[in-house]
Amino acid sequence: MATPAGPSRDPDLGNPGLDHLPAALVATIMTKLDVPSVLSLASTCKAFRSCAAHILGFLSNFHLPDVSPSMDLLRPLLLPNNSCLRSVKVDCTRLDDSFLDFLIRPSLQELYLRNCADFSGKLLSQLGRSCKDLRFLYLSSLAEKRGRSVDVLHLEELLSGCTHLETLILMFDASIFLRHNFARVWALASSKLKSLEIGYISSVMVTELLSPAVGPHQSPNHPRPSILPNIEKLCLSVDYITDTMVSTISRNLTSLTHLDLRDSPIMEPRTAFDLTNNGLQQINAHGKLKHLCLIRSQEIAPTYFKRVNDLGILLMADKCSAMESICLGGFCQVTDTGYKTILHSCSKLYKLRVYHGTHLTDLVFHDITATSLSLTHVSLRWCNLLTNLAVSCLASNKDLTMLDLRDCRNLGDEALRAINTLPKLKTLLLDGCDISDVGLSYLKKGLMKSLVSLSVRGCKRLTDRCISSLFDRNSNLELRELDLSNLPNLSDAGVLLLAKSRIPISELRMRQCPHIGDTSVMALASMQVDENLWRGSTLKLLDLYNCGGITQLAFRWLKKPYFPRLRWLGVTGSLNRDIVDALARSRPYLHVVTRGEELGADQWDDLDSGYLQDYEEFDEFEEWLLGGENMSEDEMEDVLDMEDLFE
Repeated sequence: MATPAGPSRDPDLGNPGLDHLPAALVATIMTKLDVPSVLSLASTCKAFRSCAAHILGFLSNFHLPDVSPSMDLLRPLLLPNNSCLRSVKVDCTRLDDSFLDFLIRPSLQELYLRNCADFSGKLLSQLGRSCKDLRFLYLSSLAEKRGRSVDVLHLEELLSGCTHLETLILMFDASIFLRHNFARVWALASSKLKSLEIGYISSVMVTELLSPAVGPHQSPNHPRPSILPNIEKLCLSVDYITDTMVSTISRNLTSLTHLDLRDSPIMEPRTAFDLTNNGLQQINAHGKLKHLCLIRSQEIAPTYFKRVNDLGILLMADKCSAMESICLGGFCQVTDTGYKTILHSCSKLYKLRVYHGTHLTDLVFHDITATSLSLTHVSLRWCNLLTNLAVSCLASNKDLTMLDLRDCRNLGDEALRAINTLPKLKTLLLDGCDISDVGLSYLKKGLMKSLVSLSVRGCKRLTDRCISSLFDRNSNLELRELDLSNLPNLSDAGVLLLAKSRIPISELRMRQCPHIGDTSVMALASMQVDENLWRGSTLKLLDLYNCGGITQLAFRWLKKPYFPRLRWLGVTGSLNRDIVDALARSRPYLHVVTRGEELGADQWDDLDSGYLQDYEEFDEFEEWLLGGENMSEDEMEDVLDMEDLFE
């Protein structure tokens, strides 16, 4: 007798898939993600598409940090009826004043706009009129494009309108404003302003800004209005760091805890336009300063603070015993006596940075164990008198997480042996040091298991063996950033070893390596980190500028679908301009740099590191951005289309 057939079973009932997840659950998950992650998810199935279209209407944070979107792309994403929008972070390379009404929202509290070269001063005015609750504002490169202008009246509207502003970062040349009017408008700034950073400003403008003029019918003894009374952090790049400016800042900013001043003179300044021992002892007049940075850069000309010596450091140290972070650059007359005074006087110091310490020797760190210091960040760049002994002494600070020894020419393999004893070190920069493949092998069994960033740029003795010295198919390594630039003995064979190690590196720099060629590009394009999770290269940044073996063949491997997560690429523009331009057109959201600029390094990257999700599915995100360009009809059915999403 035949057995009656049971009820038919739909194979999908046992495995309903993502389409059957509760919409509320999906929406809750998506609200925890950043915009690129939301759009990547939206490209996977219809349920996620529908949910993404819904939650974009009430996202509080809209951050697109790695691409420069067009107006057409942003319009369906920045929905005009989203009253929940609080924070926007956008690269404005492809935007201009015509987008102001759409971009500026009354609900905004945080606004980060980078590369605003095509915007005019209207941006400042509209922010002042519309964003009354704005707390944080970052603007870079404002009105730098020819034909764009900005006036002090625009700044006046910004400062008078944004009455709740707490942080203001203007990363452009403030000297475009007329001096006297510029000083006047700052009296309108919010009393809540605690942090001010300006990309460039003259020292005279700073002094006038903080020294309001006495009225025509007022006596010299009449009380002057307080300018920026609650400023705690001041970061300025100026033409000259002078005694007058430093004393004015120290005297008038009574709440200052963080002072960062940098200059880069085109010639040696006269005494009236320089920093001397007298100006240095005026620092921290109110005793609240925790972080101090004074740097004279040699970027334009070899200039130094020649009028400051050990006496000035001694006088400053008397008032800075509570200092937690000190950075000194270009103090060519300061010797071991001055630097030792800092280490022994500032018991709370955890960050020490010295650049161009021409008289800094091992003796400064000889008795560092006798202090109560617990240093976590140490940078001693261009300190050429230091030897391995200094590093051995520094290694007694087991809490070190960042060590920068770039261009310390006398450091060798023994320094690496000492560095390997640092259990918490995450960043190690050794550019130009006299280290060998054998020295790097000391790091293999210890430090390399926790190191996140390593730079050995310009270490001429290193060869392909340095790769095998560091990596041994150990996929558990934490390394994400590696700089192998300017290594004359590094070849494709070394890069093949790197690819075989399956380390999920996100930033790889190999500029100025004459023996790096097409084979390296092919190996990196085919690199597979994990057989189950990762397909294709994990690189987000690849610098191949002036690599001698790169030909037209390499560009075939730089096109999609290879390097799906790549956002920064450095190549030599003269290689074949047509091919380079074609690559840039085919991948519009890839920053292709051809003039030798350093990739991905600016203050924008440091604003809120760790705040954004570490999303990895850049390939799906780019598919969404490009609306499925160059895809088959079958693929198009499964990829989110911009117009369909917002019907």
